[in-house]
Amino acid sequence: MGGKVNFVGELDQLLLNFKETNNYQKEDFYVSKSNFFAYKLLDSWPNWEKNIINIHGEKYCGKSHLTEIFIKKNKGIIFDAKTFKFTDQKELKLYQNIIIDNFNDDIDEKSIFSLINFIDQNSKYLIINSTRPINKISFKLKDLISRSKNCLEAKINEPDDELIKVLIVKNLSDKQVIIDEKLINFVVKRIPRSYGKIFEFIYKIDEISLKKKKSIDQKIIKEVLGK
Repeated sequence: MGGKVNFVGELDQLLLNFKETNNYQKEDFYVSKSNFFAYKLLDSWPNWEKNIINIHGEKYCGKSHLTEIFIKKNKGIIFDAKTFKFTDQKELKLYQNIIIDNFNDDIDEKSIFSLINFIDQNSKYLIINSTRPINKISFKLKDLISRSKNCLEAKINEPDDELIKVLIVKNLSDKQVIIDEKLINFVVKRIPRSYGKIFEFIYKIDEISLKKKKSIDQKIIKEVLGK
C-alpha cells in the first residue's frame, strides 16, 4: 500500500477545506440511532431544561455539522475553543446562541467561565462541542468544574451499521467513486465502529481510485481494511 501517510493530519486538513468551501446542509446530515438524541435536542430549541448543552462524541462524528445546521435555523455564532477569548461582549449580545467548537483540555478557562456567566446573566444559550463530556475534564479553575456539571449532555454514539453504510456511500458518491452494494455490505461487517476509521477508509479508497483509475474490487477493499 506504499509509504505510511499522516492520515489524521491530512484528514483534518481535508475536513477543514470542506468546511471552508461547502455549506453544511440539513439534508446531508443523516439521522440514525447513533445521533438521534443530539439531533432532536437541538431541534427542540428553545425548549431546553437548561441553557447550556454539551454535545460530545468521537472526532468526525458530526458535532460540527449538526451545530452548523442549528446556526442556519437559529441566530447564533460559532467560536473555536482553542482561540476563543472573552473580550467583546457587544458582539456576543447580538446573538441568542453561542457555540464553542472543538472544546478540550487546552482552553482559556477564565474566558469559558466568563462566557458561562455571560450566558446566564443575559438569558442566552450555549452549545459546547467536545470529544468527551466536559464534566469529566479536570479543569484547574474550581468554579468552572462546578459549572461544567450543570449542563445537558447529548452524546453521539459510535456509528451503527446503517450510518456506516450511508457515510461510505454518500462520501464516495460525492467523489464519483461507486462501489457495488455487496462490497459495501462487506465493508460494514468488518470496519471498526469508529468515525475516524470510516473516514480513513473513504480517504484511502478515493486516493486509490484516483491513482489506479480502476474500479474498486474486493481485493483492494481487503488491503485497505487490512483484512
